[in-house]
Amino acid sequence: MKFIVWVLRVLVFVVLLVLALANQDNAALHFAGYVWQAPLILIGLAFFAVGLLAGLLSALPAVVRLKLESGRLKRELRAAREETPPVTVEPPMPPVI
Repeated sequence: MKFIVWVLRVLVFVVLLVLALANQDNAALHFAGYVWQAPLILIGLAFFAVGLLAGLLSALPAVVRLKLESGRLKRELRAAREETPPVTVEPPMPPVI
């Protein structure tokens, strides 16, 4: 299974490398009166990074909430284990004939 994962990683790397080498022409990005001229692959990488950052920031509140809830539940479980004494189970009595 690890071999298949590594083959996929190498394949994705090669595809992205070929894509980067094929898109070295300059492109102009016009936004709000500004012009940014850079290689097309650099512009694509910048937008990918901004999208990744936006996705991580949007998931951050849920992750923090789940970590806080997990900590609270662990404390409650620890307190419940300390309050109740361990139950000893006695083996059943053999039948009387």
